[in-house]
Amino acid sequence: MSKKLLFSLVILAGLIICAVDSFFIINQAQQALVLQFGEYKTIHTTPGIKFKIPFIQDVSYLEKRVIDVAPPIPQVLLSDQKRIDIDAYARYKIIDPLKFYRAVRSEARAQERLSGLLDTNLRKVLGSVTLTALLSAERKNIMTKIRTELQLNSTELGIDIIDVRIVRADLPQQTSEAIYRSMRSEREREASEFRAQGAELAQKIRSSAERERTVIITEAQKESEILRGQGDAQAIQVYADAYQIDPQFYDFYRSLEAYKTSLSKGDTTLLLSPNSEFMKFFSKKGGR
Repeated sequence: MSKKLLFSLVILAGLIICAVDSFFIINQAQQALVLQFGEYKTIHTTPGIKFKIPFIQDVSYLEKRVIDVAPPIPQVLLSDQKRIDIDAYARYKIIDPLKFYRAVRSEARAQERLSGLLDTNLRKVLGSVTLTALLSAERKNIMTKIRTELQLNSTELGIDIIDVRIVRADLPQQTSEAIYRSMRSEREREASEFRAQGAELAQKIRSSAERERTVIITEAQKESEILRGQGDAQAIQVYADAYQIDPQFYDFYRSLEAYKTSLSKGDTTLLLSPNSEFMKFFSKKGGR
């Protein structure tokens, strides 16, 4: 191969390389900065085939889409002195490629920077709220406040913070166990208190019932004694009236009652004279 042909091939290869290095393609999800010796020259934000000076200018591609950043789960101390593990993330978009490039150079460094800022703002905002507020409807306002703080702190990065979300907020394992033990002790204390109150109330009810029982029995005995006394008085009156009407029959009836009372038991033995007044109704003379 002649030197002339070889030189021509080298020239042709160089032209091809220059031509290839002169063009670059931007897709719809990208935006690009054209740099010359590391210094900014121009920005391309529309997709298509673009031109640059070969070997002198370089291209730095940046995302046009929304980017997520999720820092390691930090442990945050709330205003009520409760520690919680936070799983949060932020979403941002590059709105000023030049400012972004000058501030962090690459998306990897932007992730590190935003992770630190998000961690700082989470601690700052959540340090002024309670666990109850974080788990209530106020959570939305808290998220808005964190997003606002993060946006203010990241203005120099040329980005727009789209959203900040807390995926989970969990108590550390040790704290959860301590709270469980505390709640269990509290419930046991309440149970003991309720049992004591129940026993006291039961004792009061029993005492009241016993008093009422005693009063009822006493009243019943009193009434029965009164009725018995009235009955005895009526019986005595009846006996007296009967005696007035027929003294002999009354004497006979009273003697039969005495016989019944004395002889009702089978083991009763009476030693009486046949002429005894008690046995007068068993004699012919007394039975007339």
